[in-house]
Amino acid sequence: MRSDYIQRFGTEIDDAHEKARREVMKTIESHGNRPISELAEMTDGERVKWFFWNLHENLDEFRKLEPTLIGQITCTQLTIADGLSMATEKVGMEKNITLTCRWHLRVAYATFQNEEAFPIGEGSVELSVSNTLPEQPPLQKNQKGYLESDSSLYPHQLYLYGWVTEPVWNEIKQHLYSPTPNCQADLMLRDNCLFPVKQGFGFVAGPPGAVGITNLEFRISSHSADRRTNRRSETL
Repeated sequence: MRSDYIQRFGTEIDDAHEKARREVMKTIESHGNRPISELAEMTDGERVKWFFWNLHENLDEFRKLEPTLIGQITCTQLTIADGLSMATEKVGMEKNITLTCRWHLRVAYATFQNEEAFPIGEGSVELSVSNTLPEQPPLQKNQKGYLESDSSLYPHQLYLYGWVTEPVWNEIKQHLYSPTPNCQADLMLRDNCLFPVKQGFGFVAGPPGAVGITNLEFRISSHSADRRTNRRSETL
């Protein structure tokens, strides 16, 4: 789906993009129309379809649920390439991070006493590391990335493409590679930074049916026993 993405440079292209988006949404409408009370009964893939459709077609009501996507990072990979880039056709160094994660959707609803989180399958996060807006993936100014899904089973698993600056990467990498077994790193995507890629939201870009992201939040947590161990190590 990414390879078919064309940046919008005019009304004709914009209309074609919107038509493609509506066609994508039509394929998952039956899942999106299901009530929130049925989330627990859905499969992981059905919850992804529910999430995408409601964010695109039912945004005002969906915002009331304060949805948050939580990517629990389970594996990291850093790739550094020096030479001719196949993506940009330019010579230079490129640094990319691939994060394997398990996604959860957290929602708050009046009938729930507490917030509830529902698993929505596994996926990956591909981030380019750069101090300027990268050419790949194509994004708008101030946009950090977009979410799309397995195009063969749209949507099924979530894939995030975006970028972070060098200072952000240097801040989080020490925690991602922490030897502490109970140290957990999550990527948080909150409702106020998620916007459907559609007409009216020109500040985000992505393939038809994708979800634009304007903010990435990394959260590192560890058990109290780990912190006590760390403090004892520091005093020795």
